[in-house]
Amino acid sequence: MALTIGVDVGGTKIAAGVVDESGEILAKTRVPTPADPQWAVDAIAQGVRELKEQYPDVTAVGVGAPGFVSRDRSTVLMAPNIAWENEPLKQRVEELTGLETVVENDANCAAWAEFRFGAAAAYEDMVLITVGTGLGGGIVLDGRLHRGRFGVAGEIGHLNMVPDGLECGCGGHGCWEQYGSGRALRRYGRERAAADPIAGKRMLELNDGVAETIRGIHITEAAEEGDALALSCYAELADWLGRGMADLAALFDPGVFVLGGGVSDSGHLLLDPVTASFQQYLTGGPARPRANVVLASMGSAAGIAGAADLARI
Repeated sequence: MALTIGVDVGGTKIAAGVVDESGEILAKTRVPTPADPQWAVDAIAQGVRELKEQYPDVTAVGVGAPGFVSRDRSTVLMAPNIAWENEPLKQRVEELTGLETVVENDANCAAWAEFRFGAAAAYEDMVLITVGTGLGGGIVLDGRLHRGRFGVAGEIGHLNMVPDGLECGCGGHGCWEQYGSGRALRRYGRERAAADPIAGKRMLELNDGVAETIRGIHITEAAEEGDALALSCYAELADWLGRGMADLAALFDPGVFVLGGGVSDSGHLLLDPVTASFQQYLTGGPARPRANVVLASMGSAAGIAGAADLARI
């Protein structure tokens, strides 16, 4: 049984695990992400070495990194949260651990995990939509991870949805993640509660009466209780997500969309209106076959499991 190590590099933590061919994580390590970008490389290597001591038979390492990764799976071209730029991560980790290493975008790793072991295991074509603070994704077509010519395909959060719309952290305006993300959900709640404190009473109660700092957990709790204003926030979020998914369906025609990320923890509160919105905006009417829309099933294990499995390819 071939064992590999998967590493999930986040802005606040670096998690690593030994993974078998079925996607099961046999052992894990986790450390805070160092502020210094070179120390972050050392932290990755240290986690790998610790796991290798426990499982000497591991054969390779897959590192899931945020940002743009080169098509040859060797270099992090840009990762703003860790201040990596043209970082030869494959070479560095191999030098420090003695194990063959591949580097992949973190959202691609999560998509691959759902495709291989999770909610999309029965499909050959899928799109993962990660609805977290921002909006990301990964694409699998004909059983292969779709990286694009330069390795940076799947940056779906920066599709332009509203010309001259809200400013995005990428420097653009009107990006999809400004309307279909956890940050957007929070903005909807704050704006609605401030504009109509009576209708927003429940969300305000959950946050000591302050509209300006309402968070997603307050909106979700109120929505779960049936609060109309909170549900309207989810409805707007779902409307934007469905619009973008219909566009992606026109491009890629996947068999399934998988909703992941922190906001997907709300379950059917997100899934049901997103499914309805997607079907509303999908071109072709009833005659067109429609992709299924499901919730991700791998949870926090997706990054590690996907990176480890991609190290075998």
